[in-house]
Amino acid sequence: MFEAASDQQSSKRKSAVTNRHPDTFAGSQAPVPGIRAIQESLGETSRYPLNVEAYEDLGDEDIPFTRYTSTEFFAREMDKVWTKTWQWACREENLRDVGDFVVYDIGNYSIIVVRAAPGEIKAFYNSCMHRGTKFNHSFTSGHRQIIACPYHGWSWKLDGTINEIPSQWDFPHVDENDVRLAEVRVETWAGFVFINMDPNAPSLHEYLGVTVDHFKNWGMEDRYTTIHIQKELACNWKGAMEAFMENYHTHVVHPQLNITSSGPQTQYDLFGDHMSRFLCLQGNPDPVFERQLSEAEKLDTMLMGDRSLASGGPKIEGNATARATMANYLRKHFDEELDVEVGDLTDSEILDTIEYTIFPNMFIFPGLSLPMVYRFRPIGNDPDRSLFDLLYLRPIPRSGEYPHSAEPVRIGVEDSYTSVPNMDPGMGHVYDQDTDNLDLQQQGYYTAKKRGGTLGHYQEIRIRHLHQTLDKYLER
Repeated sequence: MFEAASDQQSSKRKSAVTNRHPDTFAGSQAPVPGIRAIQESLGETSRYPLNVEAYEDLGDEDIPFTRYTSTEFFAREMDKVWTKTWQWACREENLRDVGDFVVYDIGNYSIIVVRAAPGEIKAFYNSCMHRGTKFNHSFTSGHRQIIACPYHGWSWKLDGTINEIPSQWDFPHVDENDVRLAEVRVETWAGFVFINMDPNAPSLHEYLGVTVDHFKNWGMEDRYTTIHIQKELACNWKGAMEAFMENYHTHVVHPQLNITSSGPQTQYDLFGDHMSRFLCLQGNPDPVFERQLSEAEKLDTMLMGDRSLASGGPKIEGNATARATMANYLRKHFDEELDVEVGDLTDSEILDTIEYTIFPNMFIFPGLSLPMVYRFRPIGNDPDRSLFDLLYLRPIPRSGEYPHSAEPVRIGVEDSYTSVPNMDPGMGHVYDQDTDNLDLQQQGYYTAKKRGGTLGHYQEIRIRHLHQTLDKYLER
């Protein structure tokens, strides 16, 4: 059973199921064809890694609600998970010049990530070695040639060695080697900068596992941030994440999307402890939408998130499908108008919702049409509050010159995503729909007579996978 706030974990062994979109699993019936069958019917091809299917049945125990509400459980997460895992702190594009820095915060921990030299990134605890004062405020970024304390003026070079101790005559007992800035491990992958507070943790590439191979042809390092929104949420960080780990909610929360995407036909995959994925085809109506839809109707909904790119818009011609029309339009648009190399991307890689989750808190969408990155983390030491980072990463032009990266825009619990400049209104509405339920869910954890959440075997498998990996860290 899953570990509650004070209970000992009793792990149930995974029972492997054939690697396929399950038409039948664990006694349940999935009465719809999977993604491969749909693509074959449309004459589309699929290639690695999107043609890999890796589902496992992980059991059916309820998830105790105390995992979302208990301050004791939260404290153990901070001690056993957040200080032991690789976490995406920023993008390399945020650290282009020597002296550029970003402050990454998780709970009460605060880390300065800085470009220390050409080709070198360092990370340090955001705390002065004199009397502990923070060098920079949380969630800030900027540029500096030395790291200086705002209280007494002690300062350090960007490599962490001491630069100056004012009134050094008064500190004859201080060895400069003893007051080097305390370092945090830092490594990069695909344009992302990761930190890890555990000096004994495996390397980032070992931690990522098969993720590295899956992403090798998607060029995430050659993208830049066009939108960055940080939204405060009145819920636990795991509850926030879980809203984006399944498509089971779509037919209720996002009824306008039923015309173009099918929750029941979403594919869910698990790859080791640290990665999971879902794939959802666009231009493929949900079975709950009973009316026969025209390809033009499907195409109109598929434009959500891309309307800013689609001035003039694609049109259905002849017997073409909405998927083929939209994919070809975007190929031409990115090539001719945005000067972006699309290469040999398949229709699915251009159009579909391809969502990878890297434990503990990162989501990456490598597709061209829906190019998002998510991050969820606690705010301070409060299990009832979290911060949701949403980024759009678009490919850089062929010239290789990075356009200006968007700065974070922070919005409150009651603020709408549609209020953020350059946010597509349709997608803003979708994110409002997703986050509007989260405070209700957090409140429900406290008032529930039933003490745990019941998950489906397939559509909510990634949530169970998250909790099982979490427990492995809590047991260490």
